[in-house]
Amino acid sequence: MKIPVRVLIASIGFVLTLASLGCGSSSTTPPPVGTVAASTHPLVAQYDLMHYDSEMSAWVEFGTDTNYGRQTSVVTGSSADHKISNHKISILVAGMKPQTTYHMRAHVKWAGGEWVDQDRTFKTGAIPSSQLLPTFTVTRPTSGTPAGGVELLSIVSTLSGYLNAVATDLQGNVIWYCPGAAIPVKPMANGHYLLNSYSHWIEVDLACNTIRDVSKEQLDQSLQASGYFFGPLYAFHHDILVLPNGHWLILGDVYKEFTDLPGYPGTTNVLGDVLLDVDLDGNVAWAWSLFDHTDVVPVTRHLQGLPDWTHSNALISTADGNLLLSVRHESWILKIDYSNGTGSGNILWRLGDEGDFTLASGDRSQWFYAQHYPSIVSENGSQLTLAVFDNGNLRVDSGGEACGSSTSAPPCYTRATIYQIDEFTHVAELLWEDLPGYFSNWGGSIAVLGDNVEFNMSNPFNQAASQIMEVTQTDKQTVWQMNISGVATYRGYRIASLYPGVTWQQ
Repeated sequence: MKIPVRVLIASIGFVLTLASLGCGSSSTTPPPVGTVAASTHPLVAQYDLMHYDSEMSAWVEFGTDTNYGRQTSVVTGSSADHKISNHKISILVAGMKPQTTYHMRAHVKWAGGEWVDQDRTFKTGAIPSSQLLPTFTVTRPTSGTPAGGVELLSIVSTLSGYLNAVATDLQGNVIWYCPGAAIPVKPMANGHYLLNSYSHWIEVDLACNTIRDVSKEQLDQSLQASGYFFGPLYAFHHDILVLPNGHWLILGDVYKEFTDLPGYPGTTNVLGDVLLDVDLDGNVAWAWSLFDHTDVVPVTRHLQGLPDWTHSNALISTADGNLLLSVRHESWILKIDYSNGTGSGNILWRLGDEGDFTLASGDRSQWFYAQHYPSIVSENGSQLTLAVFDNGNLRVDSGGEACGSSTSAPPCYTRATIYQIDEFTHVAELLWEDLPGYFSNWGGSIAVLGDNVEFNMSNPFNQAASQIMEVTQTDKQTVWQMNISGVATYRGYRIASLYPGVTWQQ
């Protein structure tokens, strides 16, 4: 069969036109077609790629010049999170400063070849004036090298209008944000982010489009239907885990009435913590209440008073499939038998003063008090290395007196700490500490970054301000510091980039 000359010429012209848009393999299959446009977020571009092979994979490099320097994760046409049609991938490009022109280009692979798009430019928009930001000031007091990545902040303010979820580069420039409550904001392994508004946990993409929304009313209904119901949920608070099977493990709390507790005559509505394992359909698959374990954590032990009995603030999964729960108002970290969703919920141990471990030094003041954000540094058999931000509220000295409890009591102080604990011998040892010289009575976070340790002090000056420090483990020299004025940060910590599996250098 003869092909009409005009059709042949048109076909050749079409292929040549596509080929001129980029460079790639010598495959006879036409290369992809790429376009860049604004998304619904002023700091986020949308890079669309069309191709005949729906199983293609792609990533985008970007920067303020053609050296680029940053990149997105690799996504595939078979990924439900990025696939709009059988032959189209949309990649959200985030991590850019406001009102700045960026260069970007896509890299694409498919079974028959690979291709690099031509350089394209995109200018970011301005952050809306209705979205208020604090002042970020970054210094590098010594010549040491900070870890790469970006800073992810959960901002708290008594004033309305301030953004809660914000990311900055290491120079203190805002490169991403998401409107709405976010105490905290947490990155997910699929490239999305989780935001807590106390009554909802919301999963959003980089353009802050809602992907999934779980409400406490929805979980109340599921709890009643499943027989787990232990009273209406008061709030979601402080933390969430995304489990390997996609379930969300949510920290919440409920009220329960008690009569004639010591120091609290009559009826007291006590607020205590619950854990909810929520499946992909929004149903509760496993539930746990601290009120079911008052033989181990008695309601009569309320270090910071009632009704807020436990005030837990962090969840960590362990290598053996169990959970660590940071119970701030008990100054304990509990290990809970979760067993990947089949556990009894029994409390396996209590770490902290008056708990189940002996501190090697024998000095009670070296325990953590009213702690935040414990994070696992390493696990090796029965040995667990744990970083803990030690706020220090009501720290007990060697004589048993709590700091700040009277005019003659010792002053309270805050520390960044690393402990090694042996789950077999129940001995804990303080391996490392740094005392910045402040008392930060709430909030905070800590993480080990290679040879450095970074920690956030939410309220070190007893005013609307926060300070984040990255120090060397060896000599505790500050290699990077961010001061935030006008607001406080519940958490502020380093993440490798805005994308999973990708590290951005400074």
